[in-house]
Amino acid sequence: MKRISYPSRQEWPSLCERPQIELDFLEGSVKNVLNRVRTSGDAALRELTNQFDKVSLDKIHVTQQEIDRAIATIPSSLKTAILAASKNIEVFHAAQKRTVDKIETMPGVTCWRKATPIQKVGIYIPGGTAPLFSTVLMLAVPARIAGCEEVVLCSPPGKDGTIHPAILFAAHLTGVKKIYKVGGAQAIAAMAFGTETIPAVSKIFGPGNQYVTKAKQLISQEGIAIDMPAGPSEVLIIADDTADPAFVAADLLSQAEHGVDSQVVLVTTTDQLIDPILVQIEKQLEILPRKDLAQEALTNSLVITFKEQNELIDFVNEFAPEHLIINTSDCSQLVDRIVNAGSIFLGPYSPEAAGDYASGTNHTLPTNGYAKAFGGVSLESFSKYITVQQITKAGLEVLGSIVEEMAEAEQLQGHANAIKVRRS
Repeated sequence: MKRISYPSRQEWPSLCERPQIELDFLEGSVKNVLNRVRTSGDAALRELTNQFDKVSLDKIHVTQQEIDRAIATIPSSLKTAILAASKNIEVFHAAQKRTVDKIETMPGVTCWRKATPIQKVGIYIPGGTAPLFSTVLMLAVPARIAGCEEVVLCSPPGKDGTIHPAILFAAHLTGVKKIYKVGGAQAIAAMAFGTETIPAVSKIFGPGNQYVTKAKQLISQEGIAIDMPAGPSEVLIIADDTADPAFVAADLLSQAEHGVDSQVVLVTTTDQLIDPILVQIEKQLEILPRKDLAQEALTNSLVITFKEQNELIDFVNEFAPEHLIINTSDCSQLVDRIVNAGSIFLGPYSPEAAGDYASGTNHTLPTNGYAKAFGGVSLESFSKYITVQQITKAGLEVLGSIVEEMAEAEQLQGHANAIKVRRS
């Protein structure tokens, strides 16, 4: 990890940059994939899966027989864990349902909003170096609670041409029936434009690598909604002299092991805390099966010392991390000062890993600084709100003169006439 002491505010923009592929190459590559899928449909999906995943597919869709076989291979202990996590996620998201409040803005004028589920949604489940079956729960559970009629799931196949059994079990558990062996930018294209096999959807959810994120951003320019830009994972940890170095190191490594483009950052005002944490990182790194990935991610990661807490908090809000762990004695006070973060974890016993899997909150979160403008996935992400109003004759008598006056001032006489004809 790169150690930086007391950076000036002029240095902050460069410190907030995330590791990324050269932009022109990335965008050009993704546009090519989108165009190929739009033009050639399933044929392009097979070609691209062969090219990128080194897998030749006979069938793009997952059959019921494949799902049944997958379910039979899942250890009962893992099934129990997935069921428990699913329940917590359901409890947390079900509590987000809003009551319909009808507001009388003036006598005889009543307005309200009704939540309507998005009928067709697509969920992207990363596979690659780590099959994120937990993401199925994070997306399919709130989609079901919201009442989405159709959920389309895409995930890249393994070398044997199958989707990881735990992903299929989680999909079965949450009621997802349309499952396809397609990953990367081509999966986003398929759900956006539709192919002979994969139906087009109205909104696409899910994290992914830089290619997936860029594909989501590009299709959103064509009118397909997306949840947010959710790319390579990242964590920022605030630690003070009360933090256990082993805890901090474990939290940093839990994100670094996601992939080489993951970003982990430690910020502190306590210089003497850093060396014990770095020692723990080296120690714990040795036992990780994904050591090589984590080690490479750490080469782009940062340890930053600030002179005082106010400056540190300003930097955190400028960085706008996907995950923020506040492992300090005053974490309950500091949280109120954080305005830009995807998800916050307070105290020594709130590891980010808990939110990734089973505490109940959603782990599909904005990355790359987008937490300044986006929140994480919630129940409302799967709904749209339609405003409704009902005006009585007496209400229009009160409201009508206001509307007529404003419409005529804007020189929109037809609007004014729509009122006058009812009041005459």
